[in-house]
Amino acid sequence: MNNRIVTLLVFLIFGFAQAQQLNCTVTINTERLPNPNQQVFKTLQTSLSEFVNKTDWTGALLKQNERINCSMYITLSSNSSDQFTGTIQVQSSRLIYNSTYSSPVLNYNDKDFNFTYTEYQPLLFNPTTFESNLVSVISFYSYIILGLDADTFQMGAGSPYFETAQNIANVAQQGGSKGWSQTDGLQNRYYLINDLVSPTYSDLRQTSFLYHTGLDNMTVDLKTSKEKVKSSIALIGKLNSVKPNAFLTRVFFDAKSDEIVSIFSGGPSISVTDLTDVLNKVSPLNSTKWSQIKF
Repeated sequence: MNNRIVTLLVFLIFGFAQAQQLNCTVTINTERLPNPNQQVFKTLQTSLSEFVNKTDWTGALLKQNERINCSMYITLSSNSSDQFTGTIQVQSSRLIYNSTYSSPVLNYNDKDFNFTYTEYQPLLFNPTTFESNLVSVISFYSYIILGLDADTFQMGAGSPYFETAQNIANVAQQGGSKGWSQTDGLQNRYYLINDLVSPTYSDLRQTSFLYHTGLDNMTVDLKTSKEKVKSSIALIGKLNSVKPNAFLTRVFFDAKSDEIVSIFSGGPSISVTDLTDVLNKVSPLNSTKWSQIKF
């Protein structure tokens, strides 16, 4: 075969088989800005979408339906020249086995998001080098999404991704932006990643694995699966006795509270008195929701 044709075929094969792991919808909301330059924000939204979805975060070659569905919703509150301030809401979900249902895994609102950006600025990721706070925050949450998703399939499988996220956080501190330091508050990126890699919170990561294992078996044995989900939540009660009102506990229930109510408010009944006792202790802010669990 002609060498030029072989070269072209290799290029096409590898060009279409890019290692992409995230299927992310990026949205930029500028409604709070007085007179936004919409063209700049359209360019930014496109650039961020391509950055998240086309960066090879793990080296794994996945089919389109195997990629993690997620979203990053950025709301900008102020802007001066190339300086921007706002929030970023990060969400992810994963498909439950033998179903069309996607279970929410992450629903986190980061209120300390500021960055500089000029139109057509290249977004380049290097885990050992600080490029910009924009790149650091987006890359950090990409690895948080990957790690949390991996933990739902295998106990501790998210550790390599959390380690990369922690490295991003450590490197990003040199940029001086808010959210990367323990002096910036008690619920920020610093504490999110340090808690995720801490053995102290291993019960919460085990909860995630056992919880989703229960969901994955619901099409086989719904009642037994509900018992498994219930048992997994009991582990958070164990953690709560050591670390009451833990930040990671709130992060977990921000994603899972509505789903938990739905799981235990229909289908075959199981005893839930001890479950609601645990839920009210570990997540009292959701007590109104827990009161909807009737079985």
